[in-house]
Amino acid sequence: MALREELEKQGNWLFKWRSYLPLAILPILLIALRNSEHFESGVQFLCVAISFLGLFIRGITVGYVSEGTSGRNTKEQKAEKLNTTGMYSIVRHPLYFGNFIIFLGIISFVGVWWFILIAILTFWVYYERIMFAEEEFLREKFGILYLEWAKRTPAFLPKLKNWRKPNLPFSFRNVLKREYPGFFGIIASFTLLKVAKNILTKGKLELDLEWAILFIIGLITYLILRTLKRKTKVLDVKGKKAK
Repeated sequence: MALREELEKQGNWLFKWRSYLPLAILPILLIALRNSEHFESGVQFLCVAISFLGLFIRGITVGYVSEGTSGRNTKEQKAEKLNTTGMYSIVRHPLYFGNFIIFLGIISFVGVWWFILIAILTFWVYYERIMFAEEEFLREKFGILYLEWAKRTPAFLPKLKNWRKPNLPFSFRNVLKREYPGFFGIIASFTLLKVAKNILTKGKLELDLEWAILFIIGLITYLILRTLKRKTKVLDVKGKKAK
């Protein structure tokens, strides 16, 4: 099999399992946590802020997309339309860029330089193949339209001067509907890391009050939005992606 086809095959396989990247580095994480530093509260919440910046990037992206684009499907590549405005005018993979910023905040919280390096390299190898497979799909489906967009738009590092106003108005309801799992996932990840740090370095199962409050707020928000999505149409927006 030619290298191009091999990379596409790997990318499509990884695309189906892209939500499970953290599990791939879990054994290394446990080792790193034994040598983890306990930061001051300000540094800890700076890491949290970095991750929420990544969620903000995802929110800006999905808030403007129309139905038929930027789905959360995991079985196969899908795209009824090619996004070229909004975040997609400054970077070809804004959702993955947002994921990286989220990931960076979480791994920085561990405070072990070699683990951060390994995690970043793992992320890049993992997502590089996914992005390659997605772009092969888009190239075949949209042809010259895709090639012209790709020529002027960076793959991963945003080029802000390329910004083009989105075709649709921003929908905060669409953001809530699609990104609430990520919101709680960030809070849950930091909380679990905090607990694991205390167990592995102090031998204590404890959680500071501010972290407990943050987790409870995140959980309540998650349950409310999950109920609204599944039981009502409050978060539905005509013409917006529902997944």
